[in-house]
Amino acid sequence: MGSQDQAVHDNAEPTDVTVIGAGVIGIACALALSRRGLNVMVVDKQAPGMGASFGNAGHMATEQVFPIADASILKRLPGMLMDPMGPLRLDWRYLPKALPWFTRLLSNLRPTPYQASTSGLRALNEASLDAWRRLLDTVDGAHLLKQDGSFMVYERESSLTDLQTLKACMATQGVPVESWSGNAIRNVAPQLSESIHGGLFFPATGHVVDPLAVVQRLVTAAKSEGVTFCQDEVVSGHVHAQGVTLETTALGRLHCRQVLVACGAHSASLTAHLTGKRVPLDTERGYHLMLPGEQSRLPMAVTSLERRFIMTPMSDGLRLAGTVEFAGLKRPPNMERAWQLHRLSQGLFKTPLDTTEATPWMGFRPSLPDSLPVIDSAQDSRVLLAFGHHHLGLTQAAVTAEMIAGLATPGTPGAGATRCAPSTHNQALPELAPYRLDRF
Repeated sequence: MGSQDQAVHDNAEPTDVTVIGAGVIGIACALALSRRGLNVMVVDKQAPGMGASFGNAGHMATEQVFPIADASILKRLPGMLMDPMGPLRLDWRYLPKALPWFTRLLSNLRPTPYQASTSGLRALNEASLDAWRRLLDTVDGAHLLKQDGSFMVYERESSLTDLQTLKACMATQGVPVESWSGNAIRNVAPQLSESIHGGLFFPATGHVVDPLAVVQRLVTAAKSEGVTFCQDEVVSGHVHAQGVTLETTALGRLHCRQVLVACGAHSASLTAHLTGKRVPLDTERGYHLMLPGEQSRLPMAVTSLERRFIMTPMSDGLRLAGTVEFAGLKRPPNMERAWQLHRLSQGLFKTPLDTTEATPWMGFRPSLPDSLPVIDSAQDSRVLLAFGHHHLGLTQAAVTAEMIAGLATPGTPGAGATRCAPSTHNQALPELAPYRLDRF
């Protein structure tokens, strides 16, 4: 597009905030910003909710307070490279590019940074469900969230020690957790097989019945409150005295007083353009398999300890998810990994799952090596940042939106803040310090 065409599309009157990213985090933030009295536009090259938000496991994973890797990753590294169907896969062709990221990941396993990551995750997760309840109540969406807990089950007697260790670790972090026998679990989920010896129950978790419907409900509310949506790709931008100018592929230049980068795994380049800061953002390529014929198989989400995947009941079927692949943003998906999830389910139920009209999916989950997101403001608050939530994007979206709204509202602290983000709900939000951009 030439400069003359760009001039035609320049928005002469700047938007207060342009949100780049129409996933669940971007949309939740857009709605929260609008409710602070700001004029908001959302820009994404895809329709709202059609990226990683479409395919997430649907689990409100408040129990997952530990970083995405621990010391055992060192023992698993050969298998990650050699087994294309393993639960944690590193494509050997991507290894040179991924090596700096993994080096930082391993560095984070040292006691002090590991504990800092755990503390940061716990703070967000503890505030997450309350934030979701507040948000869904305002958009007539409470029925989309089921707060009935979740299970982690085990099948091998040798796994009991690992399970007990995990329970003890979670209890030290204040995670509500209970030990259940296999029979007690089958009383709640009777279609599970006798191979399950027992497991852990997490009462303070839940799941959504349709992740896309959650996003669509937020979009409808946002539009009704004046938020505008534009399907376009933002390729670069720069900050200046009047605000921010963004370059797009179709509309040319967009002007705004503030910009929010919330485009998940695609956020690194824009963050560098707008702040000059290079963030070590990589992507966990997540897969799921949706089984439309299994709408009544489970009453709640169930994770297998040994098989390392999760099964979540949804309004349109049963979703199998949880496999992770490190292969970057450009390689085509290996949908055999999605079908592998069905093979992993064999033996967990008294009768096999129905794969009639099953659909596989792959999406990009944004991951930072310390397992914490970036939630911050930069460039004198002209640039807001909300990305890097890895597989906790759905869980942490609503509380992230409240934190971003506090950062964007005039009079609240910007990038230099170390106190709690302000709240309009008489409840303090997590401290901003663990999620700041300048930690890298």
